[in-house]
Amino acid sequence: MIGSIQKKGKSYYAVFRFKDPQTKKMKQKWIAVGKRKKDAEEKFAELVADVNSGAYRDTKKATFAEFSERWLNIYAEMKTKPSTFRSYKDMINNHLVPYMGDYPLKDVDTAMLQEYVALRLKKAKPKTVINELVPVKEMFKHAVKWGYLKFNPAEGVERPRVEKEEVQILTPVEINQFLDCVTLKYRTFFLTATLTGLRRGELLGLQGRDIDWNHNQIHVKRSLWNGQVVSPKTKSSVRRVDMTPTLAQELRRHKFSHSIEDSGFVFCNAEGKPLSPDSIVRRQFLPALERAGVKRVRFHDLRHTNVALRLEQGQNIKYIQNQLGHASIQTTIDRYGHLLKEVNTEQAMKLENALNCTEHLGRSSDSVRRLLEDHKKRTQSKALSPLKLVAGTGFEPATSGL
Repeated sequence: MIGSIQKKGKSYYAVFRFKDPQTKKMKQKWIAVGKRKKDAEEKFAELVADVNSGAYRDTKKATFAEFSERWLNIYAEMKTKPSTFRSYKDMINNHLVPYMGDYPLKDVDTAMLQEYVALRLKKAKPKTVINELVPVKEMFKHAVKWGYLKFNPAEGVERPRVEKEEVQILTPVEINQFLDCVTLKYRTFFLTATLTGLRRGELLGLQGRDIDWNHNQIHVKRSLWNGQVVSPKTKSSVRRVDMTPTLAQELRRHKFSHSIEDSGFVFCNAEGKPLSPDSIVRRQFLPALERAGVKRVRFHDLRHTNVALRLEQGQNIKYIQNQLGHASIQTTIDRYGHLLKEVNTEQAMKLENALNCTEHLGRSSDSVRRLLEDHKKRTQSKALSPLKLVAGTGFEPATSGL
């Protein structure tokens, strides 16, 4: 490697020539370091070591906007679900590009990304900002892989703290009040949501062939997103959900009275097309809550209500995880663990009965009781014995001969 430290104006540069491993041609690089010669010397020594060891790579040039578009087109669109790709694209174009789009990719550092987080928190919820960091970190990870950067500046960005939102659930009484006030045509839809815990998109994407009438199960294998039928949220979301006998009966009745033969969808409009997710909430769900005099909750809270009912009935947490389609049981525990009863006398009694603890404790108690009674008799016997005066010593129990 041939090189030196040069000064232009007030800035020092590390200048060197090296053979490009791809083109096999000699190239010259000027790398701006700063205003201190010492920093330039340290940087130059680092570059010499990298070049001599073969670790040095000439990074490609692109602005953040140029690279983000490239990443979306050649990676995200191919590797992610349509709904995920759309959300990534909206996040990048609506928020990230306006903030740092014109910056060279190599100039976007951890501090700039952390500043972006701070600014976004003034306008958006912490959870929203965290979601926006997902494509950012993924982009910069590929920027390193593809030779645009030497390290990922997004790795050091601290995520904002998210306050856990209180889960809203309806009581059995409130559920019945709500269902009584739902328009008859949509009653089965909301009953299914409550008794299965399916997500809204999974309900709207449900088709007749997904119902196993022989085993009373719903096979969740599709979801409706933005008017399109897509695969469920995750691999674990593809699952079989058990139906109660009442729900199975209601779904059969709904199929013959409200479904349209040409439409594969269980819940559809007069034209056989899937119901609109926004319309079902705005025109049916919220008005029914108001008519019933029930507190205003989100549609997704019917899923939370389902979990609360399952836990109240003592269902196994692993079974609940599978019914909900969570990838990890930890997700189920983190989200719904607070609904578990801190003290469950009934479950504790089951454990005691399994070990026949009551029988053992009873025998122990009888033994202790007899010992206490014997001790009491001896004490009383001494207390009631006649006393005699002994000179110089006070009183003592009289002998049996007196």
